[in-house]
This record gives sequence, C-alpha cells and structure tokens, in this order.
Amino acid sequence: MPVRQESAQIVSAIRSNLESCILGKSFEIKLLLTAMLAGGHILIEDVPGTGKTQMIKALAKSMRGDYRRVQCNPDILPSDITGVSIFHPRDERFYFRPGPVMTNILLADEINRATTKTQSALLEVMEERSVTVDGETHMLPHPFMLCATQNPIDFEGTYMLPEAQLDRFMLKISLGYPDKETERSMLLHHQVGQPADRLKAVAHMEQISAIQQEIREIYMDEAVTSYLLDIVRATREHPSVLLGASPRAALAFVMAAKAYAFLDNRDYVLPDDVKALAPYVLTHRLLLRPEARLDSSNAKSVLQSVLRQVHVPVRMERS
Repeated sequence: MPVRQESAQIVSAIRSNLESCILGKSFEIKLLLTAMLAGGHILIEDVPGTGKTQMIKALAKSMRGDYRRVQCNPDILPSDITGVSIFHPRDERFYFRPGPVMTNILLADEINRATTKTQSALLEVMEERSVTVDGETHMLPHPFMLCATQNPIDFEGTYMLPEAQLDRFMLKISLGYPDKETERSMLLHHQVGQPADRLKAVAHMEQISAIQQEIREIYMDEAVTSYLLDIVRATREHPSVLLGASPRAALAFVMAAKAYAFLDNRDYVLPDDVKALAPYVLTHRLLLRPEARLDSSNAKSVLQSVLRQVHVPVRMERS
C-alpha cells in the first residue's frame, strides 16, 4: 500500500529541489531526507568542497522555517551556540538571549574544529531538544534538526567528536567526489550562480511535523524488528568491538527504517531497508578494540561481517 499521496508529493518536491542543486548524489539526498523525516540528526564527513554545506542550505531553502548556520572554530564558546542570560540594570533581572540553536534547521559547519567543550554544548540540544542556561530550560522549535559537517579527523585543527555525541547522530554519510560527467554538468550549472540561491520553498514546517507523525505509524513486522535487533546486538558481541551499538541506536535505526520505507512509497518496512541503512546508522557508533585498530579491521568491515552472520528473514510484502 502506498503512503498518503499529499505527503509523498511534498517530499518529492523537496527531493527534486535538492537534486537540482546537488548533482549525482540521489542516494545521499535520500539518506538526508530519511534523517529529517525520522526526526533525527545527520553528520556529513568529507573533504572540503564536496557540497556538504550546499546540500543543507538547499534543504533549508526548500522549507518555510527558520535556518541558522554556525561556523565552528576553536574560539567559539558554548554560549555562542545555545544563548546567554544578560542582566538588564533597569529591570534588575536577567533576560535570555537565544543563540542560533533556536531554529528548525541548524547547520554546525566543520563541527570538529570546535573544542570538545563547545561540542558538548550540543548534547542536550540533540537529545532533549532544549537548552538549559542558568538553571532555566528553554525548548527548541519543532521540528528541529541538527545537520553537522566535519572534515576527516587527520586534517589540521580537528578534534574528535566524543562517543556520546556520535551516538546522537542518527546517520553519518559522505558525499565523495562526483564522476567526470556529473562534474562537467555542475560546472555549467554554477555559471549563473549558486543553484541553492534560486530555490523556492515547497513545504511548511507544519507539514514536515505531520509527515514525521505519519511515519511513526508505518508498519514494521516482528520478523523485521527481530532482524534489526539481532544486527544491533551482534555489534556488541563482535570480538573486534569494544563498544557496540546502544539502545538509543536501535531506536534510531527503527525510525530511520520507517522513513526510508516512506521514501520508497511504502507503508511497511522490508529487511532490505534495514540492511541498506545499517552502515549509515551503526558504523559511526562502533568503537573498536585497540588491537583491532592496528590491523586491517575497521568499523565498516566489522559491520559487513555482522551483516553476513545475521540471518535475513524471508521477504514477505504486505498485501
């Protein structure tokens, strides 16, 4: 059974906007929309100049809502992101001045150039959708999504993201370089300016909230749920893994699988959805043992080993 036609049309229009700006990256765009519709956050890791920031800007311009961008660097303070309380002498009281986090879509550009103290300021934001300043909690707008970009960790002036923060990103993706023909089209496409600057909004944030609620109702068979859970648990038991996927990861995995099915115009999740998403949901959450890091093993190969070991349920589509 297909999803609601109106919802599908809204998401299709957003998707078309993105694909008109970021050429040759349809699958990565699908993953970005998966995170947004599932109510999660996304981390995009790649070398500079591959279109990470432009993709998030195009997503924000496709929807009528608030968008803020924070350029991370070692000098940025936690209060520069979350906001600060300012004392007003005449009223003899403190007033909260919101930071850029009070928005619908927040782009934390080059997040791993900020210090770990500033990175940790986003932990409450990502999990609770709120900020606490001077003991007072302020709720973020709904929906809220953090889109972070980062450079590879061996680049100059980068800091590793802590495990607790990585676990709060629903998906981690990479864009990579385009092929020659796509890059040729891109050069012609950009001669009249940035394509994202010419985009028109095709959706409201209220519509996105409604679609997010609709996705929660997508059917997930018990066999598919067991398959997903077996994969998550197998990451904890793998001999090369020191820290496997958490229960938070399992919950994020379920919501991502439902959103992924929605983008394929289905109201039910298939084992194929789970298997396709596993590398993007789980790889960044795996912490390998020191001895495993010294050989050819890495998180991607460990996860592929897990996927080969876990039994895939027989594909049965709902009528």
